[in-house]
Amino acid sequence: MKLLALGLVALGLAIVSPAVGKSQIDEKEAARLGVEAYVYGYPLVTMEFTRRVMTNAAAPGDHHAPMGQFYKARVYPDAKFRDVTAPNADTLYSTAWLELSKEPYVLSLPDMGDRFFLMPMLDGWTNVFEVPGTRTTGNKAQAFAITGPGWKGDLPKGMKELKAPTNMVWILGRTYCTGTPEDYKACHAVMGKYDLRPLSAFGKPYTAPLGKVDSTIDMKAAVREQVHKLDVENYFKLLARLMRENPASKEDAAMVEGLSKIGLEVGKDFDLSNVDKAIAKGLAGVPAMAQEKIMAHFKEGGTLQDGWMFSTRAGVYGTDYLQRAFITAIGLGANRPQDAVYPTSTEDAEGKKYSGANKYVVHFPKGQTPPVNAFWSITMYDADYFLVDNILNKYTVSPRDHLKYNADGSLDLYIQNDAPEKDKQANWLPAPKGEFVLMMRLYWPKDTAPSIIDGSWKPFAVKRVAK
Repeated sequence: MKLLALGLVALGLAIVSPAVGKSQIDEKEAARLGVEAYVYGYPLVTMEFTRRVMTNAAAPGDHHAPMGQFYKARVYPDAKFRDVTAPNADTLYSTAWLELSKEPYVLSLPDMGDRFFLMPMLDGWTNVFEVPGTRTTGNKAQAFAITGPGWKGDLPKGMKELKAPTNMVWILGRTYCTGTPEDYKACHAVMGKYDLRPLSAFGKPYTAPLGKVDSTIDMKAAVREQVHKLDVENYFKLLARLMRENPASKEDAAMVEGLSKIGLEVGKDFDLSNVDKAIAKGLAGVPAMAQEKIMAHFKEGGTLQDGWMFSTRAGVYGTDYLQRAFITAIGLGANRPQDAVYPTSTEDAEGKKYSGANKYVVHFPKGQTPPVNAFWSITMYDADYFLVDNILNKYTVSPRDHLKYNADGSLDLYIQNDAPEKDKQANWLPAPKGEFVLMMRLYWPKDTAPSIIDGSWKPFAVKRVAK
């Protein structure tokens, strides 16, 4: 496989050694460049930690599966699931991690009937490079070859090639299910026919090998916590290694050149002792500063409307590295806006943070519920973007709850810790006692007015109910 170092030469960039940069930048500039580098690499490092956790299994089960194999969820995630922030509790996940440096993988899908699904594929930098599914390729039986950046060869006749920009690929499939016992059964039958195997095994009997379990991998702490605990040396050391197999795009040339100024070279071991003391001193505080910068991006990450922040800049990021890092931090695996938009709210209509000590209502006038071709929902998360435990094991509120509309055709949803009156419980989203976050999901949003994509529809404010 062509290494990134060779690609940089082709782009006319020199690979600068740490020694060259010693007299070029001071402590302040090193800190600035270090923060930029941290933000730039945050998605790739986070993806690697997520991959390690999710593939640390001998066989598929409990949201984990070995490399190159599907984990097919049987039920929605619950409050114990902490592998990924802001998990989806509306669809059943079919997730798989691929390493494509040796050979391609073939994804075969059955006829889906009228069931909505999508199979977004993320590269190592979290860009969604392909999305087979109802919206794009339809619901008939189909097969795809997922190939790495350096692969060349022949494919079976009629098989479409999906070229991955990196050797690390995450398939984050979603299959809609209402959650009833009957629909779970029907959905499981369809998902059971999802097939993933190496190209060399296509059309032949194939049994996936057992995976190897690594006892040194932390399977308890959330991935974000593990990433944030890395000191600057280990963070950049890992980033430099990962970039060898997951090359930067041509658009990233200027950023990659900047990395070399702080001693970070693709594929080489990053060592703070080999850089100038001023640079090392400037880099020391980079993780904390960069993490603060990423999370502070919330109000610049999209459009703020009545307490809801939403963005149509997800899934494909170009050189908007801060946006990419922010989406990684709060919603790793986000789709392209054509597939889903995720309005997120941390404050009520008065600009005050949500608290389970209060009761809230969100009101949709008649005919103004979220405009979608697939489905919409509102999910409850705690302050760290994980699902909230409750007596009903109810994590979302959506039309599949058989919502009760008002006499005038409008809709009220109730967000509170205590159960409301019996006639309101279908419209209830249970909240924790402390702070919480709301996330709306609009899957396959309409592209004609009213539409969240063109701004002709926006979410309605969540209002605190007077005591």
